Amino acid sequence: MELRQLERRNLRPRALLRYPETLFLSCVKDKQEIQKRIREDLNKVHNVRNEFIDDVFLEIESGDDRDWRRGSGLLASGKRAVPPDATKRIWGDDDYFRLFLSHKAEVKKEAAALKDRLHLFGVSCFVAHEDIHPTKTWQDEIEYALATMDGFVALMTENFHESDWTDQEVGFALARSIPMIAVRLGMDPYGFIGKFQALPGDWLTAGQEIAQILIRNDRMFGCYLRALRECPSWDSGNTQAKALLGLQTLSNQQIDDLVKVYNDTKELQGSFAFNGSWSRKYGPGLVAHLNRLGSRQFKFSADATVELVE
Repeated sequence: MELRQLERRNLRPRALLRYPETLFLSCVKDKQEIQKRIREDLNKVHNVRNEFIDDVFLEIESGDDRDWRRGSGLLASGKRAVPPDATKRIWGDDDYFRLFLSHKAEVKKEAAALKDRLHLFGVSCFVAHEDIHPTKTWQDEIEYALATMDGFVALMTENFHESDWTDQEVGFALARSIPMIAVRLGMDPYGFIGKFQALPGDWLTAGQEIAQILIRNDRMFGCYLRALRECPSWDSGNTQAKALLGLQTLSNQQIDDLVKVYNDTKELQGSFAFNGSWSRKYGPGLVAHLNRLGSRQFKFSADATVELVE
């Protein structure tokens, strides 16, 4: 509610108060009584000698009024200011895709293990019960993470809805319009989050399934390429290749970047899931994915690198 003006008309001061439309409509039936009560309350605090508020009027706030308030600079932007050191403390130095894992306290060990599995795909996760430093204010750290996250995952275990925090975290993510995923781990998605893609509950496979959804995001794809460059072993490459199953299309530049990373990384070239040498167990390899994702055709060369078919 905003008090826009107080004016004199024939020595009878009148107050005009303008409400947002939704608030005005919710109380329109009681408008007369509300005006009376406001007038009486204003007169109790009005301290101009021999003067009182004669009438109070409630009106709907117009779009012009809201623009005037925004132009005045008095409205908050709604964007949380996050200190650079807090961002580094929460997400680390990798500049990976920042994923907030919303979960109940009793599954903090499972959430921490999921965080480790997702890191292989280029994802940096925030797990509140693990990542908050004892010397930092708990709520501030959570708000910093929510304000700087790239994506949000709700680990919907039984009684997820009963937490004091999980629903608020979901609401924060919805307001930011970022990628959201619900994982069924004993509870089905409900409310607004029910409209987002949901995964069947399995702690062991949730990491690769989350990565398969997120990799369609351009920032996530770039982070995935960085993780591939740092592939520590052939076996890790077999795991990282599972994210490729989620891709639906790639630009020529993204395909070229993926080919370069593969050709420059010996651990990927030695991975069955990338080189296609054990297709019955690990799939047909990178070339098959490249050929389905773009208009150009590729093949493996004699030295196991990937080259364009002329």
